[in-house]
Amino acid sequence: MARVTPVTVDERPAARHGWGRALVTVLSGLAVMFVLAALGLWAAGAAGLPDGAFARVVVATVVTAVGGTLELTGDAGPLARTRAGLTVMPLSVTLAGALVIGAGFLRPLRHRAVASVRELAGWAARLALLWLLALIGLGLTARQTFAVDMGNGTLSDLTDLFGGAPTVGFTTDVPLTVLFGLLWLAGVLLLALLVAPGAPLPGRLLRLREPVRPAAHAMVLLLLGCVAVGLVVALVSAATRGHPAETFAVILLGLPNLAWLALTLGQGATWNGRVDGPFGLPMPEVLDHVLRTPDVATLNLRTLTEQDGAMWWLLVAQVVLTSAAAFLMAARSPAGVRARQHAVRLAVALALTVLMVCLLCRISAHYGLSLLGIGDLGGGLSGELFLRPRLWQAVSLGALWGLVTGFLGAVLARPVHRRGRVDVP
Repeated sequence: MARVTPVTVDERPAARHGWGRALVTVLSGLAVMFVLAALGLWAAGAAGLPDGAFARVVVATVVTAVGGTLELTGDAGPLARTRAGLTVMPLSVTLAGALVIGAGFLRPLRHRAVASVRELAGWAARLALLWLLALIGLGLTARQTFAVDMGNGTLSDLTDLFGGAPTVGFTTDVPLTVLFGLLWLAGVLLLALLVAPGAPLPGRLLRLREPVRPAAHAMVLLLLGCVAVGLVVALVSAATRGHPAETFAVILLGLPNLAWLALTLGQGATWNGRVDGPFGLPMPEVLDHVLRTPDVATLNLRTLTEQDGAMWWLLVAQVVLTSAAAFLMAARSPAGVRARQHAVRLAVALALTVLMVCLLCRISAHYGLSLLGIGDLGGGLSGELFLRPRLWQAVSLGALWGLVTGFLGAVLARPVHRRGRVDVP
């Protein structure tokens, strides 16, 4: 009788996702992010930056897109002082990179139901090591200094007299960039496993498929649906209202920032913010009008509709998109799940989604210059911009919307044939 040599199940999968495929995945994600960042900054007019700084600004944009930390620097001579700060994520670049890297991570794992922890950890470790090297390279490259044009007049004369000609620039906090960049990658890979319907899970985690995967998949579709609607609105606006370059800059750099902000506003959430000085927000004029006030402004559906009555469509879009996500979640769930279980699961999922949106869509920027210790010189050399949510109010409203639409979606999905149900003739 011939002897048969056993072959382990893990040999073939391991061969399909080695170092070569990991390198392709990382480089593909970075390439997409660099292209979007470069096109967006070019549309915004950054191609004319002095000293060939455009390439370094593109690198800095990619760094912030993966959670990296930029430090703004300034120097105004021995008798002057500058202060500056910037916190913002270009979520168009972030989303594109996450989709490409997530797809590359899942591709060699498709057509399988189960994968071992060892296999998944080894595949993720290859990606993480290459991503770490890329983060270090990006962090060391993203640094530049610019001279601030003081123009003509008394202010220019004073700065020349006291040697206070200001400069401003940016550099990267490499350790924090590496830390947050690796956390970003871990989040992308984990979400890819939880969201993708055909992604394999370790045997011990298969029980998460029923309660977690349909809700997670529905939330990703909800966020992508918001971006798709925002894209249509932006293209229509560019075609009918002019300013196509500015509109395409917003699309390529910050469309999810606006679309996901609109999602929370449609739920009734409130954000606080202010725009002062030369800063401007990459968003419709109605938002700039609401936020450009002497004091901290309140941004919600009421204040928006006071400026433009068409903003009530945010509520309509919220109802339609969230209800559609609830229906899809129920339709993809086993037939034995009750309506109240759907409601609770969607409430938790939508609350976590709103929490993520609130953390990612915050904006903070400020710049100021003082000379001889006499306050802020004002003019075009100082300003403040910030936008932050009332966090727990927004999360609570998200949970409430999840309860209501989750129950409604379960009721609407009852006629749909689902796994685990047998129709008796």
